[in-house]
Amino acid sequence: MAEVILKNIKKVYPHQEPKKRKKGAEEKKTNLLVTDEGVLAVQDFNLEIKDKEFIVLVGPSGCGKSTTLRMVAGLEEISGGELYIDGNLVNDVASKDRDIAMVFQSYALYPHMTVWENMAFPLKLRKMPKEEIAQRVSQAAEILGITQYLDRKPKALSGGQRQRVAIGRAIVREPKVLLMDEPLSNLDAKLRNQMRAEIIKLRHRINTTFIYVTHDQTEAMTLGDRIVIMRDGVIQQVGTPQEVFNHPANQFVAGFIGMPQMNFYDAQLVKDSDGKYAVELEKAHVVLSEDKQANLARNNVQPGPVTLGVRPEHLVLTGDADKMITGKVEVSEMMGSAVHLHISACGSDTIIIVPTTELESASAFSIGSPISFTFSGSTAHLFDPETQKSLEA
Repeated sequence: MAEVILKNIKKVYPHQEPKKRKKGAEEKKTNLLVTDEGVLAVQDFNLEIKDKEFIVLVGPSGCGKSTTLRMVAGLEEISGGELYIDGNLVNDVASKDRDIAMVFQSYALYPHMTVWENMAFPLKLRKMPKEEIAQRVSQAAEILGITQYLDRKPKALSGGQRQRVAIGRAIVREPKVLLMDEPLSNLDAKLRNQMRAEIIKLRHRINTTFIYVTHDQTEAMTLGDRIVIMRDGVIQQVGTPQEVFNHPANQFVAGFIGMPQMNFYDAQLVKDSDGKYAVELEKAHVVLSEDKQANLARNNVQPGPVTLGVRPEHLVLTGDADKMITGKVEVSEMMGSAVHLHISACGSDTIIIVPTTELESASAFSIGSPISFTFSGSTAHLFDPETQKSLEA
């Protein structure tokens, strides 16, 4: 069992220089809360990670995800709250005694050692029998497909091979929890795709709990059983990849998850004569789907200004010409299977993804040409313009 529980975890970095501040005063600096104690890098972090679950912490740079991971690893002191690993409170337990292993962004391999020696090193420190060391290293090398490189030194390996060695050095210890801090960020796009697939295979072959940190939402969506989306040291939403994609809790999550990001507009929520909710944007009057009707009615949402979000792949170029949103093409990007159209519409920039199978010619959308589009009631996301929270949650 390797359940990890974080209760009200907080990380405060004390002020480097004493500053005069009124008692109890708070201010915002670089989007993080600053108090008398110092800068709150992580605050009120609550999460229960199940045994053998793959959890991904994702968010922009400086959101506190790596700090949280380092607190689990014991590399950062916990300022407040409780951290449990396998049912034991480990706030004051040394990193080496937590039965965890960590894979770093920079590989952190010993350049003077061979691959075999790098992977065997943590086991030698434990004074494990030579036979067991050889067995574990051979098994890990086979799982990761690096058996043929065991006699090489890191300088003779590619970036992807080095990262496999770093992962192998971690898994030979058979840790309760395997921590990964942006392990693929130093690889090129093709290698990242390959390594993502390798990590997915790996998690099904070893019995451990994974906590993975990344700023890449594609990695988060493809790897995680659940995703923890963070911003300014605070959890914004926890859910499966499909949950956070289909039902974002707020405008930040909606804009962060999905590539290209969701389009946002200032729109009006109205009620038709039959009492049904509809959203109006320019000439478009779109009645919302039944599930959205039920969610808005449950929350007693009143008609008025809303922030409307629609994903680029959900905007369509067909419909009633008199009830379409109009715009002007600014950029047309041919992406192979689809064309990404950058449109100036409704006072904001809009991206529409049009599959090439629906086009007579990719050159049909020349720069400056007018264009009309709309969306369906099932693909609209509505947010409070002030709080930015979802009106359907």
